[in-house]
Amino acid sequence: MPGEFTDRIAEVDAYAAQLRQLIPDVTKAFGGLSKGAQTPGALDGKTKELIALALSVATNCKGCIAYHARNSVRTGATRQEVAEALGVAIQMGGGPGITIAADALRAFDEFAAAAAPTTA
Repeated sequence: MPGEFTDRIAEVDAYAAQLRQLIPDVTKAFGGLSKGAQTPGALDGKTKELIALALSVATNCKGCIAYHARNSVRTGATRQEVAEALGVAIQMGGGPGITIAADALRAFDEFAAAAAPTTA
């Protein structure tokens, strides 16, 4: 079931594909940076995604919120873990952080609902 954040990812992906054609060296380098930053090490993948989601709130990047909310679901983050990570983002961002954090929680819920098994 598509939603605002699912649509946002599709929208970004469409233009990102165009950018890969126009500036392949830049997009390849960014892809390598992203892969390196998200590779589990002392911090596991879920923790790294929660950090990325909190930073998405801190930088007010709705596209980033969409990707990292989806990836938080994929790495097994719970709603409570997401909320606590968003609490740190709110601490760092003050009042504006609450409105963006609310969007991030809504994005997580959208992807969690889509990932949930359906009952017959």
